[in-house]
Amino acid sequence: MKAPNPNTLFPLPNYKKLCFLKNHINNQNIIVGDYTYYDDFEDVSNFEKNVKYHFDFIGDKLIIGKFCMIASGATFIMNGGNHLTEASTAYPFAIFGGAWQDAMEGKTYPTKGDTIIGNDVWIGHDATIMPGVYIGDGAIIASKAVVTKNVEPYTIVGGNPAKLIKKRFSEDTISKLLQLKWWDWEIKKITENVEKLTSNPEALL
Repeated sequence: MKAPNPNTLFPLPNYKKLCFLKNHINNQNIIVGDYTYYDDFEDVSNFEKNVKYHFDFIGDKLIIGKFCMIASGATFIMNGGNHLTEASTAYPFAIFGGAWQDAMEGKTYPTKGDTIIGNDVWIGHDATIMPGVYIGDGAIIASKAVVTKNVEPYTIVGGNPAKLIKKRFSEDTISKLLQLKWWDWEIKKITENVEKLTSNPEALL
């Protein structure tokens, strides 16, 4: 038997609510790795609808690695949602034009850069990822978490704002897994090692 084809839109026969996400993306500023899937209660087309304030003229990217698991309702807030925070008011006068059209002359709205999700990351139901956040490989984002800061590899975070719940493994094991980078192996090698990948890390290492 062969491994699933990463270029298949719907990898589960007769089930259209889970897709290999890269095959469903139309926005060139959303980049998704092989085998990352999105599971939606209603329609997988909701994914791009849940990437909010993602305007082409800003140019920020949402970059998601390989083998990620993204649950229904996961939302990504991009930099287009930012307002001035160090001015007297955060109100966006300029967007309404007229006598206010030059209110932003010589100024720019704040940006926190690209939002980057590592490999083998599980993002739970209704979690929200804020702009410019980096989530490390192997991290788990709990359901309804609001991630406002970077998340270290192989950690579990939850809450609003999201805080560390625990490390998944010891620092030594995490270091070895990050060096191993199993998600970059040839798919044949991954397939040969799926039993070890689904066991405790010692079996793999």
